Amino acid sequence: MIKDEPKEILITGGAGFIGSNLALELQNRYPKSNILILDDFSSANFKNLKGFKGIVYSCDVSTDEVFFKTEDWNFDLIFHMASITDTTVEDQEYMMRKNVDGFKNILEIAFENEATVVYASSASVYGIVNEEIPLKEDREKSPENIYAFSKYIMDNLAEKTAKETGLKIVGVRYFNVYGLGEAHKGKFASMIYQLYKQMKEGKNPRLFKWGEQKRDFVYIRDVVDATILAKDAPISTVYNVGSGKARSFNDVVRILNEALGTDYEVEYFDCPYDFYQVFTEADMSKIKKDLGFVPKYSLERGIREYVSLLEKYQR
Repeated sequence: MIKDEPKEILITGGAGFIGSNLALELQNRYPKSNILILDDFSSANFKNLKGFKGIVYSCDVSTDEVFFKTEDWNFDLIFHMASITDTTVEDQEYMMRKNVDGFKNILEIAFENEATVVYASSASVYGIVNEEIPLKEDREKSPENIYAFSKYIMDNLAEKTAKETGLKIVGVRYFNVYGLGEAHKGKFASMIYQLYKQMKEGKNPRLFKWGEQKRDFVYIRDVVDATILAKDAPISTVYNVGSGKARSFNDVVRILNEALGTDYEVEYFDCPYDFYQVFTEADMSKIKKDLGFVPKYSLERGIREYVSLLEKYQR
């Protein structure tokens, strides 16, 4: 457990959505820590890091340059957020090299520094779930695309490396994250942002029939809190990070209407996919038991705060 303020922190993917929010919060919590961000800026935006006082290098962590750009550092703590997050990428070699090989490089750096590692896993490893039960971490995995498969293999690699080296390696298995800093992701931003944008443009929000599909939407502030807390896990493990409560897309539209003071009606259309996930919900009992983490933001509170921030400024 890292009891004192870390001396040096590495954040990969630190200019992305989750990584940038994490970097700014770590800077606030640990003002004496030296923080290095590595990001290849392929799916990031420098504007996310306004106010960041640390060092940022452009770097593809799946290449050997990661070793050169970190050789003068002695990390206590590593947050590995770098990843190809475009789930539509079909190039299997590319996805595996970027995600799995990149993670392998970071684990080598962690071993050299005896650093604790917290890395981004994904709820996509569970696969298509059509039964309305919370997903436990030890549930059988069934990745349906190469992105989910790469995250599944990262989980396996983390477990193997932890056993062989004694390093503490903790995965945070994110569900549907939303919040400020995701706008640069375009069509890959959260459905909450997509629906907000449609409504701000004066359009009726569009949903698959009949909008009762449910997701575990989790607000970025809760995600950041859980990610930082994960460093204190008693052993190497993986934690679900969600809200712990599935909500429908119809709920999202209703709350957005309330937050925006509008009254848009939903336009429903047929789902074009044969296999479409109709339900996700994180079982949050493990992270609560081990670390005392309980999400603070309901969907109503999260969307209200998000909309107020988007209305104020958009980064």
